Amino acid sequence: MACVSFAKLNAPSSTWIGGQQSFSQRSASSTRLATRRVSLPIRAGAYTDELIKTAKTIASPGRGILAIDESNATCGKRLSSIGLDNTEPNRQAYRQLLLTTPGLGEYISGAILFEETLYQSTTDGKKFVDVLHDQKIVPGIKVDKGLVPLPGSNNESWCQGLDGLSSRSAEYYKQGARFAKWRTVVSIPCGPSALAVKEAAWGLARYAAISQDNGLVPIVEPEILLDGDHPIERTLEVAEKVWAEVFYYLAENNVIFEGILLKPSMVTPGAEHKEKASPETIAKYTLTMLKRRVPPAVPGIMFLSGGQSEMEATLNLHAMNQSPNPWHVSFSYARALQNTVLKTWQGRPENVEAAQKALLVRAKANSLAQLGKYSTEGESDDAKKGMFVKGYTY
Repeated sequence: MACVSFAKLNAPSSTWIGGQQSFSQRSASSTRLATRRVSLPIRAGAYTDELIKTAKTIASPGRGILAIDESNATCGKRLSSIGLDNTEPNRQAYRQLLLTTPGLGEYISGAILFEETLYQSTTDGKKFVDVLHDQKIVPGIKVDKGLVPLPGSNNESWCQGLDGLSSRSAEYYKQGARFAKWRTVVSIPCGPSALAVKEAAWGLARYAAISQDNGLVPIVEPEILLDGDHPIERTLEVAEKVWAEVFYYLAENNVIFEGILLKPSMVTPGAEHKEKASPETIAKYTLTMLKRRVPPAVPGIMFLSGGQSEMEATLNLHAMNQSPNPWHVSFSYARALQNTVLKTWQGRPENVEAAQKALLVRAKANSLAQLGKYSTEGESDDAKKGMFVKGYTY
């Protein structure tokens, strides 16, 4: 069913629920009333100090996140693009190539893994978690169970996976994971409806609270999809609405802001909009949104690339780091770090070293962008090719 496009979000922002008292109606007798005290919950979880330390470690200067948390089905699509079957040994070989890249930890502070990878080892028998620890890279884990249709919405989605999340998170922590990722999406061509925005925000908040209770720093990711032909101003309007809702519910669930990381979309025009925005314009709109909505207590903003080309994602990040920000502004890229790597590897053992060098090139480029020092000199044609896929799923 085609989506119906609305000019405005179709419901007002959330309001706090609680009794109100009119001071103008006080009378002299009101002095006899006892002073009412409001008790606010104070969260003091067992992992608070560790969560803050982990978040700061990931949000360290010149470093960002390598996202290799694609589901087995999506990883299979990547492998099929170079003629490989979707088998566990092939998935293992590809992820081993990535995680054993010498010197990766200089540019990468965290790696988001799929559950299969978290429990896998190299062909030599070394756990992938230990490989990451040796490089001083924090292991992370994708914990959501994917998108499904949202009943009552305008052909929109919600993210499932809260059932059993606490026990799963506890097991992931035991296996060595120290942060988590939950991706939900918001579609501008589909409205977005107030129902979809609230469902995304509430799900993220519950996941974040559960993750923190189990020692995992939650990456909060409501991805505003690139799909659509809308201008950048419309993306800004929706992003501000979404992030206002997200932080409202994070606070409602007593989430510790110092112990989370954000993974927002950059504020860009829709992928099918007739005019393309410059990196400087994207930086201006994106930072405007963040400064209006994100508390400075949050340690790191780890952007997703969302189908941008490798070079676009790096240029936009570079533009956002041309002046100081209240938070560490960095990257959490999947395709924008892996595209050239996969093409270089082609599934051949003799190409592993060249593929690892390609990964280091992209990781270093984004490291320099995080520091505001990136240059396009020497970029390949492949790095300039867009990777937008309409309705993309992991």
